[in-house]
Amino acid sequence: MAKKDYSSWTKEELIRELEKFKKQKKYGIVWEDKPEQVALMCKEKLPVLTEIKNKEIKIDETKPINILIEGDNYHALSVLNYTHKGKIDVIYIDPPYNTRARDWKYNNDYVDINDQWRHSKWLSMMEKRLKLSKNLLKHDGVLICTIDDNEFHHLGCLLEEIFNGWEMHCITIIHNPRGIQGNNFSYCHEYAYFVFRKGLSIIGDKTRDEILEEEFKDHGSESLRTDARNCFYPILVKDEKIIGFGEVPDNDYHPKFKNILRKDGTIEVWPIDIKKIERKWVFARQTVEKIKEKLYIVKKKNGEIDIWRKKDTQKPRTVWVGKQYDASTYGSKIVNKLTGTNFPFPKSIFNTRDCLECVIKQRKNAIVLDFFAGSGTTGHAVILLNNEDNGKRKFILCTNNEVGEKSEKEFKKKYKIDDTTLKEWKETNKKEWVEWQEKYGICSAVCYPRIKAVMKKHEDYPEITGIKTNLKYFKTDFVDAKPIDKNKKKLVDESTEMLCLKEDCFNFILKGKSFKIFKNNEDKYLGIIYDDEGIEPFKNEAIKINKKFVVYVFSLDDSAREEEFEDLENIELKPIPAVILNVYKRIFRGI
Repeated sequence: MAKKDYSSWTKEELIRELEKFKKQKKYGIVWEDKPEQVALMCKEKLPVLTEIKNKEIKIDETKPINILIEGDNYHALSVLNYTHKGKIDVIYIDPPYNTRARDWKYNNDYVDINDQWRHSKWLSMMEKRLKLSKNLLKHDGVLICTIDDNEFHHLGCLLEEIFNGWEMHCITIIHNPRGIQGNNFSYCHEYAYFVFRKGLSIIGDKTRDEILEEEFKDHGSESLRTDARNCFYPILVKDEKIIGFGEVPDNDYHPKFKNILRKDGTIEVWPIDIKKIERKWVFARQTVEKIKEKLYIVKKKNGEIDIWRKKDTQKPRTVWVGKQYDASTYGSKIVNKLTGTNFPFPKSIFNTRDCLECVIKQRKNAIVLDFFAGSGTTGHAVILLNNEDNGKRKFILCTNNEVGEKSEKEFKKKYKIDDTTLKEWKETNKKEWVEWQEKYGICSAVCYPRIKAVMKKHEDYPEITGIKTNLKYFKTDFVDAKPIDKNKKKLVDESTEMLCLKEDCFNFILKGKSFKIFKNNEDKYLGIIYDDEGIEPFKNEAIKINKKFVVYVFSLDDSAREEEFEDLENIELKPIPAVILNVYKRIFRGI
């Protein structure tokens, strides 16, 4: 870190600097926080959403409506802090790995190995987004964050700080069996952090591709008969087949042998080991009937019978090995085939699918968020899980529409411009640059086409395509943040998509003077009243519909104009823009 020259600082500046040192933590990861333009921008402008109607995918009304948000993920997460606080089951992210190559941008400049602030910029970027995303998780929600060795340790410290007191588990995944040659080792793995509140049991069994066979008699610690009385009973075998189960004996009964022959030819098999120590079966007597078909006998050379179990599910292990995790075969090649684009380092679809399945296999209505969506692998994985078990899980994908470094160079060459001119074109949304982004940007040219392509059966990947779903496509936009009445009214006028997203009501019913009405497939109704003139005409329509409504009504203060709606029943009133501004005040306070 470069030393600061304090010789020219004023007294007031030195006092402020001293106050910073007083607040600086004494333990944990410390870095020079780098100001980020997209965050500073929120002092002047507030993010909203605009729907891109011609990119909507609406195929099957019985399927969930998924969301794709094009824009910087800091702004997208800010919007979601209003629409989805405490609603997300899983956040799965695959952030830039900061590999020392020019693989990610900070403040619109590529970060490479020669940047002395490389780690600080990465940590600053991640901290802001992780703090925003933490607010979105349900109480039993899980953050899954993949990373490699370049920022593995820094990320671990950052997660411990932001998710203080939560459980953290790190999974190693062999994603490149060929390895990437280094000076000393050939790297073939990456990591996935699983982070959730301490004490929760939320990681479900993982379905195995290969059947595991293990002895049904328990071993190791807490495997004695005395550790679980109901797990000590005879398994009944006749003609080398398991025919049933005996009852749990009294505590003072001790079988003399592991195998006891009855007069009718039935053999009692007890969980007694080679040293004649009474142990226990893995399952208790009251539950063993459920897995009878998975048990089988093994006859030893001396004629003794043991009981073994076939196990096709188990708790996920901390090292994942399998050809299905190969990022080239099931990542890059799939993206290229589905979109015609060579996207750098996409995840294997099965890597992401298995990470999500650990948490949401039993949550068939889960909401999954990925705010580093890239090529859209997370969305594809959610669609795949729904197809396997007829689930109604939804995904929210957020990604910018940056073009790659190579494409950016081609653009500058084509229009004979330098970096300064390109920056101006970007800031002013010059037509040529916008068209270039639409053609080569991550969101419009990779992520969106991939999700769209999943709907159509692909001859090379029939097992993971041809799956129907629905999609809404939004872009982040902005309104002036200065707290004057004119800007408050503008925020209300631009809030429609945010409110529809928050209430999950996208079916447009009608538009009247200064109001709109929407509903969803579950008969939930949403009313938006944009100014005073819309109150009475909305009320007239609400009476005709005669359903329960959530109504957002324009107000210049925190009042929801309750006195205006006293004659209506089954109505929940909320003031706008106050409900939005209050969230933004909280999350932008420290900028």
